[in-house]
Amino acid sequence: MSKLAEFRQLEKHLAEQLEALETLKGDAGLKKEIEFETKLRALLAEYGYSLPNVMNLLDPKAGRRASTTEAKSGTRKPRQVKVYKNPHTGEVVETKGGNHRTLKEWKAKYGSDTVESWQAK
Repeated sequence: MSKLAEFRQLEKHLAEQLEALETLKGDAGLKKEIEFETKLRALLAEYGYSLPNVMNLLDPKAGRRASTTEAKSGTRKPRQVKVYKNPHTGEVVETKGGNHRTLKEWKAKYGSDTVESWQAK
């Protein structure tokens, strides 16, 4: 892209952004929010408080919530025991995971889908 084309594209984007800014300046909701923030910051300065102090006053448990959710995510329910019965040999395998030697041998010999169909429900 040439420098002139890039300049004109940036100029166009700037004009669009300035138009959006002017639209926002006239928004009554924005004016109310700005007024509220100004008054709130003045009130905080008058009493010597910061936003974290006020948050702690209004909701003291807010800082502790994050740590409790992390503790809960670390525990998981125990795995269920799966029982497989080989119809060819009558051999039964009980396992909580798929890392059982006999189960792997069966899956290699008969195929994973076939062995999964042997699972007792």
